[in-house]
Amino acid sequence: MTQISRDANQPLNAQIVSDGAGRQDAVDLGHGIFMSKDVSNLYRVLTDDGDVLINTGMIFNAAENKLRLDAVSDKLIRKIIFTQSHEDHIGGWPTFNMSGVETIAHANFAFTRTYYRDLGDVMKRRSRRLWCRDLKQEVVERPEPVITTTFHDSYAFEMGGRNFELLSVPGGETIDSLLVWMPQERIVFTGNMTGPIFGHVPNLYTVRGERYRYVQWYLDSVQRVIDLAPDLLITGHGDPLRGTEKIRDSLTKMHRAATYLRDETFKGMNAGKSLWELMRSIKMPNDIAIPQGHGKTTWIVRAIWEEHLGWFRYESTTELYDVPPQAVFPDLIKLAGGIEPVLACARDHLNAARPSEALHLAESILAISGDNKDALAITLGATEAILEREGRENFSEVRWLESEIIRLRSLLEGPAQ
Repeated sequence: MTQISRDANQPLNAQIVSDGAGRQDAVDLGHGIFMSKDVSNLYRVLTDDGDVLINTGMIFNAAENKLRLDAVSDKLIRKIIFTQSHEDHIGGWPTFNMSGVETIAHANFAFTRTYYRDLGDVMKRRSRRLWCRDLKQEVVERPEPVITTTFHDSYAFEMGGRNFELLSVPGGETIDSLLVWMPQERIVFTGNMTGPIFGHVPNLYTVRGERYRYVQWYLDSVQRVIDLAPDLLITGHGDPLRGTEKIRDSLTKMHRAATYLRDETFKGMNAGKSLWELMRSIKMPNDIAIPQGHGKTTWIVRAIWEEHLGWFRYESTTELYDVPPQAVFPDLIKLAGGIEPVLACARDHLNAARPSEALHLAESILAISGDNKDALAITLGATEAILEREGRENFSEVRWLESEIIRLRSLLEGPAQ
């Protein structure tokens, strides 16, 4: 069997998504539940009357996942449940589906899949920019899952003496997110309700591009799990959490952290502070600080602001019209005495550990002279400085900055001879 070792130098997201690579066995989680590791894990729950499959993994790993899970049970899969409609949860459906299998999803599944298909080209381009180093295989065309059962708030069934309750949690990564609750054993499957890394700051908006997640829906969803008081919490990625107290404490801390960010953002908005001021000033108190491997405090502040007040910030009339700031960059550079003084100012910012300011100035030059080597070099240096300053913790941030560094180096080196 292939043993996958994690690279501690990579963000945790990147480590987790590669855990399922190669030939390996399904993992026995106890309670008649087996996990096959994938980009997002899938779970086979055994019962006397046939089995329940929770999520189906990626299409390009479907054959391996089926091999692993077929080895743990000789019974038929009777039901397939999708905890949300992202590709890493539903991609393997054609491999596991067969005549008589009931496929269950939230009622918003069709709506979510429709806009993913309608925006497929731009979403693929954006995702590829972030994920190309981690997902080596392209997602291929496959039949869309045929959903046979949907529900809005809750749906329950019994299979082989085991009870299952499906509960809506629209504050998850998609508005069709759901929990699978097994009340007799006090086991909950949360999928990616709290993001791919449990216990981290949630992404209310993802850099790859996605609908905003409403902060109150997120809080309500986390509270719904707290109220269940599970003894075993099984997520979409990584290992399960065991122990009622440990689970409650982790969820409560996540709830308190998001509540604090919401309240502080609202307070600042009511006080008339700008978005930029709030992004700079709002910090998580130490007693509720949680890691930022998936979302970031600054991003949540911005997502909450734009969820509630929208894109018009009452800062400038120009926000209402179709002329971007870049349109006057040539005039500003001319007024500054040309490119050289602007380059000198950008270098001063970079040397004084102000890489964001350096980026603004360098990009103003590149807007009118895209091949200016000095501006490209400053942009590269500023991007590298930001990557190191931010600590390489947040996956999307790291992968975006790394992709920019690769692009900028390529432009500076020129085409291969």
